[in-house]
Amino acid sequence: MTTTTSTGSPAPTAVRLARPPSLWARTNKATLVMAAVTLLVFVFFSVADADFLTFANVSNLATQVAPTLIVGVAMTFVITAGQIDLSVGSIVAFVSAVCAQLLLAGWDSSVVLLAGLLMGLGWGLVNGWFTAYQGIPAFIVTLASLSVVRGVALLRTEGFSVPIASTTFFARLGEARWLGFSLSAWIGLVVTALGLVLLHHTRFGQYVIGIGAAEESVRRAGVNVRLVKMAALGFSGLAAGVAGILIAARLGSGSANSAQGFELTVIAAVVLGGTSLLGGRGTIVGTLIGAILTGMIANGLTLMSVSPYLTPIITGAVLILVIWINLRGRGIGPLLRRITSRP
Repeated sequence: MTTTTSTGSPAPTAVRLARPPSLWARTNKATLVMAAVTLLVFVFFSVADADFLTFANVSNLATQVAPTLIVGVAMTFVITAGQIDLSVGSIVAFVSAVCAQLLLAGWDSSVVLLAGLLMGLGWGLVNGWFTAYQGIPAFIVTLASLSVVRGVALLRTEGFSVPIASTTFFARLGEARWLGFSLSAWIGLVVTALGLVLLHHTRFGQYVIGIGAAEESVRRAGVNVRLVKMAALGFSGLAAGVAGILIAARLGSGSANSAQGFELTVIAAVVLGGTSLLGGRGTIVGTLIGAILTGMIANGLTLMSVSPYLTPIITGAVLILVIWINLRGRGIGPLLRRITSRP
């Protein structure tokens, strides 16, 4: 574009083009910090206990982390959209217990697997409907369903653990291994990859991020905001159903008392990784790091014969610390930039 001077000759006008953000600007600083913390924790436990770095323990750690990772990926979408799901632990317990009951009643394993997925999805959609279409805050809805879902499971089982016959295909899923790692670990890896693509390379993922950052703007752009919110919570319920199936298959039984405090571990993993509790910023890679970190803490403390009652205390303390850092994430970038720019 040009303008003309007083003599009629064209004069160039300055055209400023916005520079694309640098890789550093696009990097989630909170995720970088947690990656460094995770590395330090890894080194600490490797030095503190010789058994920590054995292949058997690494494989066991991957199996332990898998349920948290699977549900954490779905929870990343929920929190990024500015919502929360406190019912995932109860859904895990419900699916675990009911699937065991159905197998005990003679149902085929394939049908029970499908039923478990549908039960998880169903509870998630119930949460989503009340939140998105009835306008009740997700915190209130999922806090209520946390009690209701586990209560139904306890009512069905009367609080007893329901055994699963080792001869069933369902039980063999818990024993399946490939390249030394359990089926749960591989499913966790696949779900992570799918979540990464879904959040960062699809319209749905962009809608989720947009809703968390500026919901009204996304709504005025013609997006069905309520449907997206309901889908995110439905995804969370489905993931909890998958985790419930895998846990029941691995333990060989289903219990309505399982997954106590599971929602805290999942939320901790998501927030530790750098996903903002205020919505609008989510990271699947960060959730993977957070899940590994929380799993390593529990695994390492167990190997060191530390009291199991200390593990939730440490996890909760770390969560509070990281939330504090997370909410002040804008200050992390300049700090890291100053550190890395020093000669």
